[in-house]
Amino acid sequence: MEKILIVDDSLVQATQLKSILENDYEITLVHTAQDGLDYASSGSYSLILLDVVMPDMNGFTLLKTLQEEVITRHIPVILITSLADIEHEQLGLTLGAVDYIVKPFHPLIVKARVNTHIKLYRYRRQIEALSVTDPLTGVANRRRHDRYSIIKWQEATRLQIPFSVCMFDIDKFKVYNDTFGHPAGDTVITSVAKTVASHLRRSTDFFARYGGEEFVAFLVGDSAEKAFNHLKRVRQAVEDLHIPHNPEVSPWVTISIGGATMIPRRDSTYDSCLKMADAMLYDAKKLGRNRVVWVSDAMKQWREERSDS
Repeated sequence: MEKILIVDDSLVQATQLKSILENDYEITLVHTAQDGLDYASSGSYSLILLDVVMPDMNGFTLLKTLQEEVITRHIPVILITSLADIEHEQLGLTLGAVDYIVKPFHPLIVKARVNTHIKLYRYRRQIEALSVTDPLTGVANRRRHDRYSIIKWQEATRLQIPFSVCMFDIDKFKVYNDTFGHPAGDTVITSVAKTVASHLRRSTDFFARYGGEEFVAFLVGDSAEKAFNHLKRVRQAVEDLHIPHNPEVSPWVTISIGGATMIPRRDSTYDSCLKMADAMLYDAKKLGRNRVVWVSDAMKQWREERSDS
């Protein structure tokens, strides 16, 4: 069920709106602009109904704040107002509102407008999901990675918590394609992606196809050693698929992983951490492939030692 947030200082009016919509949607009521901002930032709302006239912060100011926040700017807002004049309507639409509902409420009008914008929001989410999903594997694509990595890096910078990035690719993948053909290669890419994704399912994990047989992941909050040990298990899970490779190269399809963990500073960037991870991937390949090499911001390095090297 879609969730709607109603922000209105009038208990009577908010309750009336809720009674009109509660059979079709999950409704949350708050009565101050600050509570509205807090709930909007923490919940997955599909629509906000926002009263224009409130004592602590008017609806226009809250709307402007919602539009400026990365987490809430995508949520459509319908303004609720008795200010039925062109000037206020123009201001609200200019600030980013999608529609107006004028008091006193007419239940059929409220339902019709809410239903319309919920449908538009669902459609937009479907389109956005397709645009940030890799069509072959079903995991996030590079576009999604490029957007989301900046958001999470900024959060880690603000909270001063460890941020780990890892780069990995399928070992000797060109040889695999040349031996078995590109359709088989696509099947391998998909199998590897699904296996890795199954091990990176926490809300603090992110995994994407970076391009070709290359993948990227980041983990928020883990120490360098914990991230290193977790990615060793991921590497092993791919090897345990026992997908036959060209026997002159390797008995099975494997991956090499390079990672870096740092606590972001104000003068550091996500790209710098990504480059460190890429350098560790190069080391992993140089050391014999099918292994994990990791580094911390203190330049301490962990290398997975393998007896079959």
